[in-house]
This record gives sequence, structure tokens and C-alpha cells, in this order.
Amino acid sequence: MRAPRLLGERIELRPLRRADAPRLAEILRHPEVRRTLRAMPPVSVAGQQLYIDAAAESRTELIVGIAAREDGRLLGVTGLHHLDDPASKAELGIFIGPPVEWGKGYGGEAVRLLVRHGFEVLRLNRIWLHVHADHASAIRVYEGAGFRREGLLRQSGRRGDELVDVAVMGVLRAEWAAAATASAAR
Repeated sequence: MRAPRLLGERIELRPLRRADAPRLAEILRHPEVRRTLRAMPPVSVAGQQLYIDAAAESRTELIVGIAAREDGRLLGVTGLHHLDDPASKAELGIFIGPPVEWGKGYGGEAVRLLVRHGFEVLRLNRIWLHVHADHASAIRVYEGAGFRREGLLRQSGRRGDELVDVAVMGVLRAEWAAAATASAAR
């Protein structure tokens, strides 16, 4: 799926380029970043180039890089997956790194931009995600973008040798539109 360019205040969501592969591999080599991911993507430059190529060709996923507007540095990746779902829903995924970039609001801005695109442009009805249930900072980011906790999948994730609970979160287009209207009225 053709990746859009979405401009925020401090970040830009943009198509990934093969030249991003070394930076992505560098980010994913950080144990702290890997600790927060449910899936372990390849961390070699060649593996990241294959990932970028596959993302560009996918008809069921929208994958974009998260870049700082001030200097263009790549901060991470976000995307919507399973866009062929007949129920007009998609799964959101995101990672940001290295850890020095955490806590600066980049994730929240990226999630809000992507959710808006999902509802306004892709006409999705529901966007959902899975997150480690003890990942409080990520849960706050998702709640700030309108997501609600919908359930708990007990011992459904893995962090190293440990099984961890996974929270299911989602937001509906109607909920998101109502919150956006209320925010604009303020």
C-alpha cells in the first residue's frame, strides 16, 4: 500500500526507504526497545531492507517511518496491519528508539496522526492493538489517542523467558470523531 506523508508538529510519518535499514537495525538492537515488542523483527541491515521492500509492496499493511521534523532523523516505525479485514478494522503497531528518544511525545503524536489517517482516509471503523499489560507508558499514549482497554489476554505474550499478560485496546471511528469534535469545540 502506498505510504502517505503525514505532518505533525514535531514528527513526520513518511514512507520507509532502503537507506533507513541501518538506522532501523541500530534501533532494534537496543535490548530496551526489543523488550517492548511482541514480535522480534530481524535486526540485520539486510533483514531490514527486506522488511522495507515487503512493506512497500504490501496490499494489506500501511507501514511508515517516524521521523523528527527538525532534522529528519528516523525515530521508529508505525503502521496499520490487516487492512483487508472485511469488518473495516486494522491493528496498530509502533516502536520508537533508541531509548533516549522515549518520553518526548513522539509516540503519542505518531499514534494520533495514524489513527486520524485510518479513520478519515482509509475509512476504518475500528483500530485495535495488543500491548504488554504492564507497559504503563505505552498504555497512557494509546489512551491519549482515544483507545480503551477492552480485555486482557493472560500470559499471552513473552518477554525473554517470562510469560506476560497482554492488554487488548481499541478505538471506534464514532468514539474518535466525538472526541475530535469535542476537542475542536474547546
